[in-house]
Amino acid sequence: MKDTRPDPLLNILGTLFLILIVIISILAAVLIVDQRHVKFIFNGPELIRVEAGESFTDPGVRIVTNGRVFKEGEESFDYKTVGDIDTSKTGMYTLTYKANYLFRTYSASRRVEVIDTRAPELSVTQREDYQPSWLTGYEEEGVTAFDAHDGDLSDRIERTVGDGFIMYKVTDSAGNTATAVRELPSMKLPVITLIGGDSISVPACPLYSEPGFKATDGNGGDISAYVEVEGEIYPYIPGDYELTYSIRNLAGETVSATRHITVVAGKQHSEIIPDNRTIYLTFDDGPGPYTAQLLDVLAQYGVKATFFVTNANPKYRELIGRAAREGHSIGVHTYTHDYRTIYSSEDAYLEDFNAMQEIIYAQTGSYTKLFRFPGGSSNTVSSFNPGIMSRLTALMENMGYVYFDWNVSSGDAGETTKTTVVYDNVVDGCSGKRAAIVLQHDIKDFSVAAVKNIIRWGLNNGYSFAALDEDSYKAHHGVNN
Repeated sequence: MKDTRPDPLLNILGTLFLILIVIISILAAVLIVDQRHVKFIFNGPELIRVEAGESFTDPGVRIVTNGRVFKEGEESFDYKTVGDIDTSKTGMYTLTYKANYLFRTYSASRRVEVIDTRAPELSVTQREDYQPSWLTGYEEEGVTAFDAHDGDLSDRIERTVGDGFIMYKVTDSAGNTATAVRELPSMKLPVITLIGGDSISVPACPLYSEPGFKATDGNGGDISAYVEVEGEIYPYIPGDYELTYSIRNLAGETVSATRHITVVAGKQHSEIIPDNRTIYLTFDDGPGPYTAQLLDVLAQYGVKATFFVTNANPKYRELIGRAAREGHSIGVHTYTHDYRTIYSSEDAYLEDFNAMQEIIYAQTGSYTKLFRFPGGSSNTVSSFNPGIMSRLTALMENMGYVYFDWNVSSGDAGETTKTTVVYDNVVDGCSGKRAAIVLQHDIKDFSVAAVKNIIRWGLNNGYSFAALDEDSYKAHHGVNN
């Protein structure tokens, strides 16, 4: 017969199972009523602001359980952080903290705002050895700008130049502005010194000779090369003139000095008629191939003559020096003998005149005051420029030059090519004159050949021969233009 009594072990297990069910039921009821969950406690504020460029360290969170009935527990949980903070760029960033509890994942977020409230840094360089010049103005010594967020902002620096200072200003992308001021060292004005003085008098002359000037900047440097001279002076016309000497700097500012110049008329020479009958032999258009022969004849008889020279035959230039050394007078005739050119204007005439003067100076060591107009003062070949001869005679006399015409013509300029005719013309022309200025050309061999007999005739008939000087009889013609 089978035993139907319950097994004591099974009874125990059944009891224990019932107790477990009861406990689980109670715990489930507690959890439902308590609503147990994970609580995130932020270390520091939930919203953190950090300055751009600064390092950021996450303060993190502390995680505990919490419920309605049993409140906050003491448990501490590990968690995972999701998100990155880039402090080189402004903006709002999010850090998310995640933790697992009772088969659920809990999370919380913290906001991190990267802000830029710092102004850029302006660094102004100053060189101890630098001294700015008024002429060139201030040369930037150097200024840089750096921003923690934007980096190098040197190319965005704004400059405002004031009286004695420069204001620098730079603004970053966040609108933060920095300023700096550079005090500029004083820049002394340059000084222009006029050599010879602010007021001078000069004799009338073909060319004005500038006495000179010197300009120094505030640092003592020579800046004479930057001086510009303005004004017009006609050195051959007596009167008052002004020249202005100026230096202009890069900023358009000007420093200047003024010289007052008075052109004074040259000495007016007297005209002395010799007591004894005198023949003045004058020769135009040389030197040439027959001049040396002529000088030999003059030396043979101890006669002095006057040569109005040209540059027509440059290879004979040295004869100008010989004639001067042998006591003959040298005068300017013309450098080119080109009527159309030399009588085109006063300046053109003086350019030609001065060119011949330089040749005379090179050969004799001195300039001459004597000259003869090409064609004479009465010429009409200059009529294409009305009044030029009237103007030239006045301005040349104002400069102290002495011009000579002639009162005896040998006819060798086109009337004859015969020596005998030249001789006859000169003898006839000189006869009865106390002062006879004879026109011949030493570039004509037939004319030079007549000189010996002319001298003999003169000496045999009580004439003396002389070279012209500044006070000699001038034999001026009437000016026809």
